[in-house]
Amino acid sequence: MTTAILTDIEGTTSSIAFVRDVLFPYARARLPEFIRAHGHAPGVRRWLDAVAIEIAAGACDDAVIAETMQGWIDQDRKHTALKALQGMIWEAGYREGDFTAPLYPDVLPALRAWHAAGHRLAVYSSGSVPAQKLLFSHTEAGDLTPLFSGFFDTEIGGKREAASYRAIADRLGQMPETILFLSDVVEELDAARAAGLRTTLLDRVQDYPQPRLGDATHGHPRAESFAQIAP
Repeated sequence: MTTAILTDIEGTTSSIAFVRDVLFPYARARLPEFIRAHGHAPGVRRWLDAVAIEIAAGACDDAVIAETMQGWIDQDRKHTALKALQGMIWEAGYREGDFTAPLYPDVLPALRAWHAAGHRLAVYSSGSVPAQKLLFSHTEAGDLTPLFSGFFDTEIGGKREAASYRAIADRLGQMPETILFLSDVVEELDAARAAGLRTTLLDRVQDYPQPRLGDATHGHPRAESFAQIAP
């Protein structure tokens, strides 16, 4: 069976700085008004209610929910409800041309070459699936979503849990050992390896000026560029 390539986004295909310095502040600034304007919509309400139940057994208003989620953004908390609402806000930003998604220069040639060679491509990120699709459909190189066979977020499970990677393998119809997972987070790679996937640590100089070598890699193959990866 041909190798499938499962990739993270932040720190792997795109710089951490894009998410930290562009996307997060954009969502944080617009979150209260977005909730006021769209909080009645079922697709938004479900996430607001989930947050309300978590923080106060449902006994809080939307302003408190907005303030709580702004705090989560500041903490870089990987919460499914927050990720879903951020994705909705980012959609407007992409649509209005407020930003486009940058990719590392080695990413596009590699993705196209792997796709042309018959490797299935998929994404697994803590960002919501809609946010992932927005990013890859609004890159500086145009819409890249046709290259991908699947998109997965934390609704399938946490990124540091082996069960999540087994579930992804099942969804892709691939044996775990035929999937190569690319990430900049060692603990995610540990979980993927425990599930039987092959792994490669992305150690990009822009995001990690101090190289992670030896024991710091946890035994995962290391690459500084997609050009160094052979599926």
